[in-house]
Amino acid sequence: MIDLFNKLVESLRRNMGTTKPFKSLIFEQLARVGKALAHGNRLELLEFLAQGERSVEALAQVSKLTVANTSQHLQILRQAGLVETRREGQRIHYRLADGRVVALLAVMRELAEDHVADIEKLITLYLTSRDGMDPIPARELLELARAGSVTVLDVRPGEEYAAGHLPGAINIPLKDLEANLARFPAGQEVVAYCRGPWCVLAFDAVAQLRARGVKARRLQDGLPEWRLAGLPVELGFNSNE
Repeated sequence: MIDLFNKLVESLRRNMGTTKPFKSLIFEQLARVGKALAHGNRLELLEFLAQGERSVEALAQVSKLTVANTSQHLQILRQAGLVETRREGQRIHYRLADGRVVALLAVMRELAEDHVADIEKLITLYLTSRDGMDPIPARELLELARAGSVTVLDVRPGEEYAAGHLPGAINIPLKDLEANLARFPAGQEVVAYCRGPWCVLAFDAVAQLRARGVKARRLQDGLPEWRLAGLPVELGFNSNE
């Protein structure tokens, strides 16, 4: 059995054109994932894909990159096994390979928050300065929403909302919030959420609502983390949208 295993390993080495030992080979392949994640634009593209499937053109628009640049980044992510594709006519649509990509990004974020000093400084400067109140945890929000005690506000673009949103959430993109204040029940707290814990849309929405006298808080995370926790998600638009 050992001889057979050694022959298989030698055959694999020849096919790969190398004489390196197994651990060197396997860690080199694992490093492909690390290299794919080692670019800010690619991490942001993964965050967008965590909201739902998108075409290359749509990803280029939301990320403010050229289509060619976006396509190059997506190909690297695909080669690393982090995203998958499907073709629809002339368009190629991308999606995350599976939910473990969201889990991987969450671990990276938490590790960076705990151990990278510049991350802490940026969060304090750009996020905590906008809203110093503690956000509401996901399961607590679910209980409050089921009891009808809060209004859940999704401030992402409509196509992201339709691809998946918290149960009963209303969709008002941030740019339309001021014109839709009358939609919120008087005296009821509003809990806003967007793409994730570093998404500034929810911070800005809460600030706008409080400036208009509306009691408001943020969800601790975003839709991808909510879904990862196994909590219920609705698709499409609600009848009140």
